[in-house]
Amino acid sequence: QDEIKKPVNVVSGGEQGRLLFGRLMLQQPNIMLMDEPTNHLDMESIESLNLALENYPGTLLFVSHDREFVSSLATRIVEMQPGGVIVNFNGTYDDYLRTQDTGLQKAG
Repeated sequence: QDEIKKPVNVVSGGEQGRLLFGRLMLQQPNIMLMDEPTNHLDMESIESLNLALENYPGTLLFVSHDREFVSSLATRIVEMQPGGVIVNFNGTYDDYLRTQDTGLQKAG
């Protein structure tokens, strides 16, 4: 109950993230750009975010080192490699990893 009355300027980084995601979802933007969206979130918050984003009707563009998060949401992978090479892969992250294992790259 005390948490509900807590001023926004004193909440933790994870709580700030949850508030921001809630606000974004209420605004229903056509596109969301996200940089490491799972940072500072606990497992329950990450699961809630995943569920909300799976049902998000707009476009998501995100950067993440969280492989599970990427695997659950990504339908297109853009990888920037050394030397300015850009790989554009249409498919899931798991599909992309399989092509990397076999040395194949599917340009999109």
